[in-house]
Amino acid sequence: MSVKHDAKLSDGRDLFYFDDVGSALTSERKPDQRPTAERPDVAEMRLDSLTSEWVSVAAHRHARAFLPPANQCPLCPTTAENLSELPDIFDVAVFENKSPSFGPELLPAVDENFARVDGLDLGATRKSVGRCEVVVFSPEHLGSLAAMPVQRVNTVLDALADRTEHLQSLPGVMQVFPFENRGQEIGVTLHHPHGQIYAYPFVTPRTQKLLSSIERFGADLFEQTLKFEQNSERTLIRSDNFTAYVPFAGRWPIEIHLLPHRHVQHLAQLTADERTELAEVYRSLLGSLDEIYETPTPYISAWHQAPLLDAGKNVRLQLQITSPRRAADKLKYLAGSESAMGAFIADFAPEKTAAQIREALTASNSGRSH
Repeated sequence: MSVKHDAKLSDGRDLFYFDDVGSALTSERKPDQRPTAERPDVAEMRLDSLTSEWVSVAAHRHARAFLPPANQCPLCPTTAENLSELPDIFDVAVFENKSPSFGPELLPAVDENFARVDGLDLGATRKSVGRCEVVVFSPEHLGSLAAMPVQRVNTVLDALADRTEHLQSLPGVMQVFPFENRGQEIGVTLHHPHGQIYAYPFVTPRTQKLLSSIERFGADLFEQTLKFEQNSERTLIRSDNFTAYVPFAGRWPIEIHLLPHRHVQHLAQLTADERTELAEVYRSLLGSLDEIYETPTPYISAWHQAPLLDAGKNVRLQLQITSPRRAADKLKYLAGSESAMGAFIADFAPEKTAAQIREALTASNSGRSH
């Protein structure tokens, strides 16, 4: 297991260091040298009465850093010329986002009715309470998680599990979502390899649809889905405890799902051995994406975890990796049907995508063995 160290930034935000197993780093870390600064006001959630969905209006995010040069990167370790968000050297670091979409305020106590839409009128608002955190994968400014040692991927998973467990305990948090956006085509604003964690004060629309599907298909929907995909030609990797596959009804040009073989609701419920195995599988999947074309493939890596509801007991941890890249120089844009109606039209059969990714997995694993 990685070793964790707690710290604080100059404005009071939390900072956590996660050291690789066997790391040469010491437990002593330099303090933040920046002057104290004000935290932004909490954003406002507004109810879209036509969809019963909350929209967080976080105007302060408009001024956040946008693709700064390496010598001004806020995710690199601090230097005399660049007082960054990370005061000292690290392996993996997690800190509260300076420009959060949710938080920094929390509810004073658990209130399951805080974000309920039943009976709310037009123009209903709520404070955008919760927490947003940044997960920095490496002190190196450039690179990718797929190219890092498997021990580092394991440390990242340890950090996500640790933060998931803590964030789920905060009053008002209903769902915790770790994710990585990779590539400017996806919309990243920092080149430095990193991910994020959102702790929402409501159950997200995607998860609400999932809960409805569980009601329709039955409490064992994930077990049914796992067996269905394991018996298909879309399977990519089947390890002792995890199966990765291209889903039967995949929407994106590149889409990979992964399920654990036993029912766990979130990353913190995996054993240390399971996370070690998952690190190998996850790195292989990410590595395959960069073998499909000659240049790195943009992607979104999303860890779907169970919401903090009674109905969440039937939701299984699921990884979904998607990319809009449909050719070396082409992207799939969400046009009329997808954007306006939410009705996807897939450009390729998922079976063809699976064959393409299996070929890339073979090439990626062959490259690692040399």
